[in-house]
Amino acid sequence: MFLHCESFLFRAVLNLLVLMQSLNNSNFEIVKKRYLELHFSIIIPVYNRPQEIEELMHSLSTQNFDKNFEVIIVEDGSTSKADKIVEKYSKVLDVKYFFKKNSGAGASRNYGMKKATGNYFIIFDSDCIIPSNYLSEVEKGLNTNFTDAFGGADAAHESFSTIQKAINYSMTSFLTTGGIRGSKKAVGKFQPRSFNLGISKKAFEITKGFSKMKIGEDIDLTFRLWDANFKTQFIEKAYVFHKRRSTFKQFYKQTFAFGKGRPFLNRKYPGTAKLTFWFPSLFLLSLIVSLLFLIVDFKLFIVIFGVYFMLIFLDSLFKNKNIAVAFTSIITTLIQFSGYGSGFLKGYLVNE
Repeated sequence: MFLHCESFLFRAVLNLLVLMQSLNNSNFEIVKKRYLELHFSIIIPVYNRPQEIEELMHSLSTQNFDKNFEVIIVEDGSTSKADKIVEKYSKVLDVKYFFKKNSGAGASRNYGMKKATGNYFIIFDSDCIIPSNYLSEVEKGLNTNFTDAFGGADAAHESFSTIQKAINYSMTSFLTTGGIRGSKKAVGKFQPRSFNLGISKKAFEITKGFSKMKIGEDIDLTFRLWDANFKTQFIEKAYVFHKRRSTFKQFYKQTFAFGKGRPFLNRKYPGTAKLTFWFPSLFLLSLIVSLLFLIVDFKLFIVIFGVYFMLIFLDSLFKNKNIAVAFTSIITTLIQFSGYGSGFLKGYLVNE
């Protein structure tokens, strides 16, 4: 009976909000913040990575957030299951575990959001570690500036390997990506990424969540959110420690897939294409041409690349305070541009 009363009250408040919005937008914002308290549901799809879930669950258990939140674990047909680890945290977290047939990360996130009881969903990848103040910062950010979707940055945890720290540098540095994933100053209209993404229940129900795309499904969701007149924002302090890939080969395959998926998104949403998407491909082709010019003893172009990689080394050394990470950052930056650039060219030339 309590649930029915709560549901009736919630619908009554929503009806009041619609009326208030039609009368006065400023009053609408006041009433919305006062009565629509945020109830977070954390959605985590996992596939054959029980060891990662251990770290993620532990970090969620140490949140300094003083309100209830639920955790939804969606096991996507794994053969190496995480159920025992999840059960271990059931005494300290409101956690629900679901096992389903393998269908991919996007479909698993949608499955979890359908099972969730909160009114605002937060999605993490299983290879994330969450800072203890994360939920508090999200609540603060949404109470200050409510949007129906948000994203945050990623950082390197002190426990990460040298390669993982170098990959994080390459993916977040201003010298490599313009800093679009790690700095509020570098962000215009923000496109949340699925490793650290929040979406309201209303926005999920209207957009139907993630599409069947295997790569770029988070960007596709952002475009559909915008088309439905939902706003997104970057919450600077809502960052996560994201492990990404742990070997050079895995990182290359990941960036190749990212690059290959971008031309498809450009064709699907023509107005979103940007000249900057070509930069990694131009970088790769220019590097190849520079190496070819060495045959005729023309060194100017390769010297320019040498200066750029020296800047990468110095910037990474300044930020990571580690020579090994700084040197490895040169390698991961080269892999990132090569992987994304070659993938982008294939996606552009071959319409699969």
